[in-house]
Amino acid sequence: MFSEAELLPLSGLQHFVFCPRQWALIHVEQQWVENRLTVEGKILHSKVDDGKPESRGGYRIERSIPLRSFSLGLTGKADVVEYPLDRSAPPVPVEYKRGKEKGHDADLVQLCAQAICLEEMTGLRIPAGAIFYGQPRRRLEVEFDEQLREKTRMIAEDMHRLHRLGETPMPEFGAKCKNCSLIEICEPKRLTRGGISRDWERMLVDSMEGTG
Repeated sequence: MFSEAELLPLSGLQHFVFCPRQWALIHVEQQWVENRLTVEGKILHSKVDDGKPESRGGYRIERSIPLRSFSLGLTGKADVVEYPLDRSAPPVPVEYKRGKEKGHDADLVQLCAQAICLEEMTGLRIPAGAIFYGQPRRRLEVEFDEQLREKTRMIAEDMHRLHRLGETPMPEFGAKCKNCSLIEICEPKRLTRGGISRDWERMLVDSMEGTG
């Protein structure tokens, strides 16, 4: 179990699944750069957060709900939580995303962590949630099976381990890098997997030759 002071931002799970180096640049080194995608995401979430509570379809819909889990060591908020009018039924966390479904589990892990937070806060088992994607306008139902829960727990543990060590992983350049707002800070093309930039390697060789 984690203490209040050890809680990390729940939103970091998505960064970590997408790229552990991106997560460390943001959450360990405290670096951030906006681009079109991050701005559009902020606009979408501000619209969701500003919505008023309402009731429809047997649910009370509340927005921007504070969350925390001492078992995961995370704190944050849910875009929307749908509370059944039947109070014996579990709430449903709903996350809003500006784009479409991704080729990785970042969105699913983030939503699952929200469910685990709600479980600790309400004492109710939450079997499923939903993600609403803006492109296209589609609601994806997500089941919180044990495989997804275990993956979420493991990623949260990895985040805390790197945070304690203060480490920033080396980059692995790929197609996903082109849409990352931190690409100029990260410099994935320049850095090798061995942990030394090609420029610095060249300078090291030149200096050794000069002293030989």
